[in-house]
Amino acid sequence: MDVSWGNALVAGIVVIALSIIIHRIQDSQPQLNHANFVSAERSAASLALAEALPESVFFGPHPVFVESIQSYWAVQERDIIPRCIVRPNNAEEVAAAVGILKREYDDCTCQHRVPALFAVRSGGHSPIPGAANVHGGIVIDLQLLNEVVPSEDGSCVVIGTGARWLDVSTILDRKCLAVAGGRNSAVGVGGLTLGGGISFFSPRVGFVCNNILGYEIVLANGTIATASETINPGLWRALKGGSNNFGVVTRFVARSFPSTDIWSGFLYMAASKADQVIQAFYSYAQADAGIYDEYAAGPLVCFSYVQKLGIQVIATNLVYTKPEPWPSCWAGFRSIGRLWSTVKVRSLTSATNELAMSSPAGLRQKFITTTVKNDHATLMEIHAAYKEGAKAMRKVRHMVWTLVLQPLSPAMAKRSQPNVLGLDTRVESLVIVLFTVVWKNAADDELVDRTTKGIIGGIDHYAASKGTADPYRYLNDCDSWQSPFDGYGADNKRFLQEMSRKYDPDGLFQRACVGGFKLDMDDHHA
Repeated sequence: MDVSWGNALVAGIVVIALSIIIHRIQDSQPQLNHANFVSAERSAASLALAEALPESVFFGPHPVFVESIQSYWAVQERDIIPRCIVRPNNAEEVAAAVGILKREYDDCTCQHRVPALFAVRSGGHSPIPGAANVHGGIVIDLQLLNEVVPSEDGSCVVIGTGARWLDVSTILDRKCLAVAGGRNSAVGVGGLTLGGGISFFSPRVGFVCNNILGYEIVLANGTIATASETINPGLWRALKGGSNNFGVVTRFVARSFPSTDIWSGFLYMAASKADQVIQAFYSYAQADAGIYDEYAAGPLVCFSYVQKLGIQVIATNLVYTKPEPWPSCWAGFRSIGRLWSTVKVRSLTSATNELAMSSPAGLRQKFITTTVKNDHATLMEIHAAYKEGAKAMRKVRHMVWTLVLQPLSPAMAKRSQPNVLGLDTRVESLVIVLFTVVWKNAADDELVDRTTKGIIGGIDHYAASKGTADPYRYLNDCDSWQSPFDGYGADNKRFLQEMSRKYDPDGLFQRACVGGFKLDMDDHHA
């Protein structure tokens, strides 16, 4: 048998096996029982919402209530049952809901108690329990706010917060346009954008948030406001990485630009190629700024351990945002022997769908992250930590444990300022380190939490001792206990706190809205 054909066959078998395992895990989840989705006793706030918005408020086990809960990406979010779900049709209904919640919050603070009153959901793609759901509280589910309306001149696009990136790219592909948006088509627009957001186009135009020209937002007092460079400019800047701390964003106006097909896909390699892949990654990220190629996105280098099969595999995602196969910037990866490849010229929608397929819904999920300088010894230490994690969690049933490395260059970080991310002073290339875990049983949650936290702590300790640590933490990859706003720098965090005091003086979104990451403020009125 020809060696290359044999390698392709092996890779095909591995990919098929992975697909079967993931679908079997999903199929083995408990069958849907609407009786499990009965709401808690109706509260004064939920009754007021139902009276004000009778066509938009749903209690369990109504089919809309059940569908909303079952459409969260991670099982941990599906396990949380709210009191009711508000699914507004427009910004005015969001404003009505926030006004009612604010009155309930005011009543609670007068009685010196602040409950976890509500959560806000865009796509529901976070793995953190309670990121966009709340036990016994009220969920504002923005999925119906999913408009995607390009301007006549093609310079911008109005995007509803509840849209998925699939909705956006499907419409823009037809018009040969694009925006800086999510790399995974299943992710919601709101969460990714408010957390900063990294796009295939980021090397050319910067973070996703940097390309937002304007926001429509419902403030804590129930009013609908606009934030742009000229209207509420402080709020405009705060929303560029400030998460859900200032109100409910209902609409974005994103800068758009001409774009046709791109070249993208995965290279699948044997685990034995790890040293070569790390060297190629390091060399690419370390390249002189004079040869920076703004059309090259990634690489996303993924090292995965599949517990069911007892194997490790490497998958490297390469993207070039022009329809040009194998540009010279990816020569270092092209020369490494691979088992199989999916790289080809395709639409942006096809490229983002491929990443979505690699992380299907309906499983237990974990993200945890750190950031280091691009140092070869540090990268090797991180890979060693990944292997130790595989050993520590080898008995976690149906687990897939993955290390993802992605570069963050100074050129990308500085494009299209301002934002609050605090990266504009960086002069060295950074590496965003992400660990992901997929598993089946809640009984393994504690082991997964303890192991991942210990591994990140060990990496941070090593990097600090070697002078390769960096405080930045990409908010959308953080675990619940991490503090991304500390990594933005003291001045930026203080600015975010000031904007919170200005636009939410009573602290509704700091104290009563769960999910996201808060600003460590203790001086709101109580």
